[in-house]
Amino acid sequence: MGKKFLRFEYLLLFAVFTIATCGLVYELVAGTLASYLLGDSVKQFSFIIGVYLFSMGVGSYFSKFLTKNMLNTFVEIEVLVGLIGGLSSVVLFLLFESVYSFQFILYLLVFVTGCLVGLEIPLLMNILKDKVQFRDLVSNVFTFDYIGALLASILFPLVLVPQLGIMGTSLFFGMINISIAIVLCFLLKSELKKVYLLRTKAIAAFLLLFVVFIFSNTILSYSEGKLYGENVIYSNSTPYQRIVLTHNKSDYRLYLNNNLQFSSLDEYRYHEALVHPAMSMAKKVDNVLVLGGGDGLAVREILKYNDVKNVILVDLDEGMTQLFKTNTILTDFNRNSLNNPKVKVYNKDAFVWAKNTEIKFDVVIVDFPDPSNYSLGKLYSLSFYNTLKQLLTPDAVVVVQTTSPYFAPKSFWCINKTLMEIFPQVDAYHAYVPSFGEWGFSIAMNGFETNFNKVNREVQGLRFYNYQFDKFNYFSKDMISKNIEINRLDNQILVRYFDEEWGKL
Repeated sequence: MGKKFLRFEYLLLFAVFTIATCGLVYELVAGTLASYLLGDSVKQFSFIIGVYLFSMGVGSYFSKFLTKNMLNTFVEIEVLVGLIGGLSSVVLFLLFESVYSFQFILYLLVFVTGCLVGLEIPLLMNILKDKVQFRDLVSNVFTFDYIGALLASILFPLVLVPQLGIMGTSLFFGMINISIAIVLCFLLKSELKKVYLLRTKAIAAFLLLFVVFIFSNTILSYSEGKLYGENVIYSNSTPYQRIVLTHNKSDYRLYLNNNLQFSSLDEYRYHEALVHPAMSMAKKVDNVLVLGGGDGLAVREILKYNDVKNVILVDLDEGMTQLFKTNTILTDFNRNSLNNPKVKVYNKDAFVWAKNTEIKFDVVIVDFPDPSNYSLGKLYSLSFYNTLKQLLTPDAVVVVQTTSPYFAPKSFWCINKTLMEIFPQVDAYHAYVPSFGEWGFSIAMNGFETNFNKVNREVQGLRFYNYQFDKFNYFSKDMISKNIEINRLDNQILVRYFDEEWGKL
């Protein structure tokens, strides 16, 4: 009997391990999808974690009412967790553009999944309480539970999303959940009631997920086509973001995590405004650093100056830079800039890379994504700008994209004020980009040998920027914000400003 109970115990403990792993994966999928589709990633992830943990508590509470056929109930819950969690991403992708109450459905799915997962551990402990010593039971159950959570948190960003994508990941783990239920139906058939019916349910649920998994790319293409309203010609999930390229007539658009990065019709306005003021004002432009800008479009503008000798681009996402090195449509846009012999690309965290490099630069172009979360907010902090200053030659020029002064004036002037704490000369300017509206930049000089209206060099053939800087740095009253705090690493006030202002839109 002891050997039988040992096998029985560890079969169920392994089931707990898979439940913990899969449950956390479903939570991560929901949080990632919420940040992709709704933006405001800090708030969405926080809410989803809170709802998930609360719902597990609710499930644990109601588990005390499940006193009959507990082993059958345990297996049925395993099937339900796999079915609901596995299909959750499919449902969310398909309904995002179709229903008004999308967030209600999102949190309902998180709540139901959490309740089911919360039922499992107390139910298991009740099943095993007469078969295993209580001390061993508690330690084993929670050991397997926490190991499963750790495994999920490691695999999700490093392996699962890059290889399977968000939808494929949830479906794959749904099939794992249900596979465990099927195994239990066969190995514990003498312990289960109506085992054939239970087995049929589990196999049917597995087949449903398997069929949806096979067609998941088709479903994803259909849902993204509805989401963007354009033909999706490329999509890929990297460890850091979802990259989608669309085409509509003569316009190509790049989206990262559902946020528009550029439109081929007007990106020249943004990139000329970003690059050419700094390049024209700097005393020299031998060595230029680009932080972010993995599309190579800023590098394209930099290489128009013949006296540039070296360009270093630091972008975290290798999937992004490789795409813009190899895709023929995109290399046409950036004029193959990332393959230019003057250019070196480093796929590193810019915050870490800047602390470790000893190279000095004459111009720095900072083209990071907007500060929508704390990971990005640190790249706009006083600490980072202080690090950046150490990389500059005397009288070097730095320019930073600083979101919209019209839609997010607090965010815009927060970045500008933070730069003013570090650099002796700082100014701000903006340009109208039809795809984005009014978009802003801050520019800083590491000395006093030049000024913002002095033009040291020009290139011909620009379509937008005319080297008259004073035409770009006038701000109307509705783009001004006062009483703004500095963005420090320990307060990240910028992220709160950004969430507050863009959240309204």
